[in-house]
Amino acid sequence: MALSLPLPRFLTRPRPVASDRGIEAPAAAGGLDEQDRIAIERRLERLYRTGMSPGVAFALRRHGELVFNRAYGEADREQGRPLTVDTPICLFSASKAVTAILIHQLAAEGQLDLYQRVSHYLPEYGRNGKHRTTLMQVLMHRAGIPRISGDASAEDLFDDGRILQLMCDAEAHRPGRLQSYHAITGGFVLGEVIRRVTGDSPNVLLDRVIRQPLGMRYFRYGDDGAGVPAARNYATGVPLKGVDYFLTHAVGAGLGEVIDASNDPRFQQVVIPAGNLYATAEEACRFFQLLLDGGRYQGRQVLRPDVVRLATTRTGRGSQFDRTLMLPLEFSPGFMLGARGPNIFGLGTPHAFGHLGFISIYCWADPDRALSAALLTTGKCVAGPLVPAVMAFQHDLNRRTAGRRQ
Repeated sequence: MALSLPLPRFLTRPRPVASDRGIEAPAAAGGLDEQDRIAIERRLERLYRTGMSPGVAFALRRHGELVFNRAYGEADREQGRPLTVDTPICLFSASKAVTAILIHQLAAEGQLDLYQRVSHYLPEYGRNGKHRTTLMQVLMHRAGIPRISGDASAEDLFDDGRILQLMCDAEAHRPGRLQSYHAITGGFVLGEVIRRVTGDSPNVLLDRVIRQPLGMRYFRYGDDGAGVPAARNYATGVPLKGVDYFLTHAVGAGLGEVIDASNDPRFQQVVIPAGNLYATAEEACRFFQLLLDGGRYQGRQVLRPDVVRLATTRTGRGSQFDRTLMLPLEFSPGFMLGARGPNIFGLGTPHAFGHLGFISIYCWADPDRALSAALLTTGKCVAGPLVPAVMAFQHDLNRRTAGRRQ
C-alpha cells in the first residue's frame, strides 16, 4: 500500500491569494502590444505558482511608462497578510547600487575622491595591508575583504561599533588585484566614509540625493515603521548542505541564519549599506529609470549625467572570474553588468546594468530595450524551481521588448 505523505512546507504551492495591481499605463504607451503584456503577465504568474516564494512583486517601465506594477501572495505567511504594491521589501545586495550612487554623488560634489585611499577618510582602516586600498577598489569588489573574518556573528550586524572594528582589523588579501565579491563588508566601509565626510547617517544623504527628489515613501536603509509593515523573508526550496556552505563562503552565514537576521526587528533599525535598503518594486524600478534617463526625473536633473555614466559603464577590465560568487561577472564601480551571452540579466543584454540581492532580488535597466525593472521575491531558494522560473521570465521579457520602439 502506497503511503500518502504531505509534502514539506518548502515544496507546497502557495495558498490562493489575490494579486494586487497598482496604477499602470496602457501597454501601447510603453511600446508593447496587448499580446506581449498578457504573455509577460502569464510568465510572472507562473513564477509565483512555483510555490517557491510567498510573495512576488514586479514593476516594469518601458520608455519611461510604468506598464507593470504587480504584487502576488503574502507579505507575512504566519499572519496571512497580503503583499501589496505598497509593501516595502528588503533589496538585500541590490542596496549596493544605491550606496554606490551616493558615493559617486559625494565625489561629484567635491567631498571625496574615488581614487583616494580609504584611510584618508577613515584612518583606522589603514591597518593589516589596507593602507593603500582606494574607494574605487571597494566599489569594484577588489578591496581584498570579501567577508567578515575573525570572531563575528549575525549579532554584530546590529552593533555599528563592533562592525567598524572588525572592518578596520581585517587583513586584506591582495587588494586591487583580485575580483572577489564583497557581499556585505564593502558597504560598511563606504557607509562609514559617508558618515565621516558628511557628518550624518547614510540615510540623511540618501534622503537628500534620491528619496526626496523622486518623491519616494520608503527607499531607505532599514524601515522606520511609518508605512505598511515590511515583508518577511522565507527559506524555500530543497535544503542542501552545499547551499549553506556556499552562502557561508560568500556571506559569512548559512541560509537560515541570514533569513533569521533579516526578519529580526533590529535589522530594520540599523543601516547596512550593502544589504538592508527597503523599497517597493515600483520605487526600485523608479530609481533605475532615473539612471536610464541619465539622472533626470520629471524634467529635473537629479543626478549629473557624468555621475550616472561613471557609476554604470565599463572600466575596461571585462568579465572576470569572481572568487566569491564562483562565476564570471563584470562590475562597473557599483553595478553588475550584462553581457552578450548568458548573464544575470538574461541572454543578449550587453548594455544592461543593475544588481542582484540575496538569490532572488533583481533590479536592472537595459538601454537597448528602453526598460527599467525590479523583480522582488521573498522566497530564498537555490535548489528548486524558482531560479529556472526567473530565468524563463527574464528570457521572455527580453524577447518581447527587444527592438520595439514607440
